[in-house]
Amino acid sequence: MSQDMSQKTAPSNDSRRTFLKFSAAAAAASAFRIVNEPFLAAAAMERKRSQFPPGAVVINANENPLGPCDMARAAVVAQAPQGGRYSYWLTDELIDTFAEQQGLKREYIHVFPGSSEPLHFSVLSFSSPARSYVTGDPGYEAGMEAAKISGARVVKVPLTKTYAHDIPAMLAAAPDAGLFYVCTPNNPTGTLTPHADIEQLVAKKPKDSVVLVDEAYIHFADGAETAMDLVKAGQDIIVLRTFSKIYGMAGLRCGFAIARPDLLAKLEHCGGWSALPITAVAAATASLKHEHLVADRKLINSTVRQKTFDWLSRNGYSYVPSQTNFFMVDTKRPAKEVIDAMAAKNVFIGRIWPAWPTYSRITVGTQPEMNAFMAAFDAVMKNAKSVSFALPAADPALPGDLRSSRHDRIDADGQMLPAVR
Repeated sequence: MSQDMSQKTAPSNDSRRTFLKFSAAAAAASAFRIVNEPFLAAAAMERKRSQFPPGAVVINANENPLGPCDMARAAVVAQAPQGGRYSYWLTDELIDTFAEQQGLKREYIHVFPGSSEPLHFSVLSFSSPARSYVTGDPGYEAGMEAAKISGARVVKVPLTKTYAHDIPAMLAAAPDAGLFYVCTPNNPTGTLTPHADIEQLVAKKPKDSVVLVDEAYIHFADGAETAMDLVKAGQDIIVLRTFSKIYGMAGLRCGFAIARPDLLAKLEHCGGWSALPITAVAAATASLKHEHLVADRKLINSTVRQKTFDWLSRNGYSYVPSQTNFFMVDTKRPAKEVIDAMAAKNVFIGRIWPAWPTYSRITVGTQPEMNAFMAAFDAVMKNAKSVSFALPAADPALPGDLRSSRHDRIDADGQMLPAVR
């Protein structure tokens, strides 16, 4: 074996210790019932609700209908013949590219298959029966489900009148907090929490607690400030990024956790480390190197979204003025009725949040898809008699329309979570 080859393949001197550490992490992940993507894909294929009828308009899961950009698609095709090899160095290239663009140290970046895993691992690492999990309400549910696994008290704090996270109220509600979760722009409202408020949270939070800032939708928003400057300053903060949204890679799975190395090490204890799909890594690297991709897609999304908002306003329908690729619309009656009636018209819209039972979240699709949404929504809203749409039997123990008794799991934007009782 050549020297160059041995340098690439030979284990380091502490490989046994590393192996044992990762083995323990894998066992811990199994105990926590952390669900991985192959499991999700297999489970989704079995779920009747996921098999949309021909010609369906699917605007329910914040997916990007444009898919990966041309450069990313070409990168996937180019890498596919090498799919028999792990090719770890491609992940290094992705990290180096992102680090250079953001002015980060590469050891502050960890790549995951999407941002769902680091979100869950953060909750498991920093919340416990003695350390609460604090989130906005309505807010993204995945962290709350992970908190059930960690045994943490879940503290849901209503958003402000401008739909931002109420930082003073979050601080006051949980002096025992282990993890504060701030999604900005917020899912499901699509609204921003000012950077100054996040700075306040970091400065005033309880000792040893951590702030988790989810920036999955930041590329869509005007005037959004990233919290990565607080990471660079060495604060107790983790920032999440994903390629699922503006980059259109929800099915390919790639994302980042950005934090101090000691915080990232705690996430590894929950989930270990493994090679990433090389097609996803190649597509992500190509997407970052596409000079105009984010600006072009932001313009496409905002144009279609604004036309939809203009139509809603002209017709007297209320909505939350989102800056993302989704928005909340007021159905004026239990939203489940409208969701079912829309599905009967082959238009599948988003789910309900318990705090807002007469609102449904709508994903911004293509212009033809939103034209179909507008026509169907107008017809449904003008006809108070809802049309029943057959769905699997619901489990009343689970919130909103996230129920699936067939698999005892919760579906939230492609993330199928174990239902913990």
